[in-house]
Parts: sequence; structure tokens; C-alpha cells
Amino acid sequence: MADEPDNDTPEAPENPEAQAPEAEAGGEQPVEAPEAEAPEAPEAEAPAAEEPAAEQETPSAEAPADEDDAPAAAPAASEPVEQGTSKERRSKRRSTHAGEARPARSPEERHAERLAERGKKAVRRRARRLQERAKAAERRKSAPAPEQLAPVHAPVEGTRRVRQGIVVSNKAEKTITVRIDIARRHRRYEKIVRSSSTLHAHDENNDAHEGDVVRVIESRPLSRTKRWALVDVVERAR
Repeated sequence: MADEPDNDTPEAPENPEAQAPEAEAGGEQPVEAPEAEAPEAPEAEAPAAEEPAAEQETPSAEAPADEDDAPAAAPAASEPVEQGTSKERRSKRRSTHAGEARPARSPEERHAERLAERGKKAVRRRARRLQERAKAAERRKSAPAPEQLAPVHAPVEGTRRVRQGIVVSNKAEKTITVRIDIARRHRRYEKIVRSSSTLHAHDENNDAHEGDVVRVIESRPLSRTKRWALVDVVERAR
């Protein structure tokens, strides 16, 4: 009784690969072998199918970490505009500079570099100035001619006054003192009022003498006191 179940159930081969060559050699393959292995295939492949699922879950767990990093990276892309003067921004860039330091130089080398840099700047400055002058000349040529404005003070010469008087003194060089006698009627009392005034006139040739009757004309200021010039001698003194 105990031996009957053992004889009825076929024993599964322990090594299927070892049995395959025997089936090929005999030319006959047992039908029950694929049926016994068929149910076991999905069970063996199940862990393989579960592994991609686990792999898919791992990125999903890591996704929030990437999303948290994304907002932090966005502000870094848009750097704020530097504030302050140009000198402050330049000093800030120099303080954060991480390049290699220059080799040690002697004072003569540094002076030569400064002179070379000044020469380059002078060349650029001269070229820029020439360009600006050329542009200004072109603008002047293309601009319309300005309208002539009327002068504020027209060169109008008024009538110069002429006086006749008697030479009182000619002691100064090229200068005579002339007395002008004035006779006018008083407005209220209607009597003749006589008065006199003196002035200095320019006599270029020292032609007039004391007692001469001369005519003088108004002129530009010739000295601190001279505003008149001799025209001619009307009558000589006796």
C-alpha cells in the first residue's frame, strides 16, 4: 500500500537541462514535462516582474526631492542686479576673483606696463575724438544755415555836439582847457543869466594858445578827463 503512490507519481527530473540531451538522443520527448514546468514559470518570473515595480517606485519617492530642489535652483538662475556705484561693483568683483596671482614684478616693469596702458588709452581716446569731430562737421554741413538776427544795438552814430569857447590854458601836452560861456533867459524872471563851464579838449598838434576862440567836438574818452577834441581855431588872440 505504501509503495503504490510512489510508483504511480512520476518523479520530476532534478536537472531539466540534463534530461534534454537524453530526449534528443532517443528522439522522443515526454509530454508531461512541459505541463509540469508551465505553472512554475510564472512563479519564477514574478520576482522579476516585481523588481521593475520596485524600481519605478524608487524614482517616485525621489521625485519630491527633485521638486524641492527645482525652486531653489530657479532663483539662482536669475541673479539680482548688482547695486551701488561702478567703483563699488568693481571692488566687489576684484574681492571675489579666484584667478591665479600675477608673478612678482619689479617697479620698472610695473612702470613700463603703466606707460604701455596709457599709450593704448591715448590712441583710443584720440581716435574717438577724431570720430566725434568728423560727426560734428557732418552735422554742421547738413544743418540749415541759421537765420540772421537783427542786432540788439544797431551801429547808429548820433549827432555829436559842437561847442565854441575860449582857450584858458594850453600848458599840458596836446591838451587845452576851454571855457564855454553860456547865456540863457531865466524861465521865471525872464532875465539873461550868464554862466560858464570848462572842459579839456585834445589838441594833437598843439595849435591852440591862450585867448584863442576855438571849436571843439564831442569824441570818445581819450583820457580820464578828456571827452572833446579840437576842430579848428576860429579866432587868434591879439
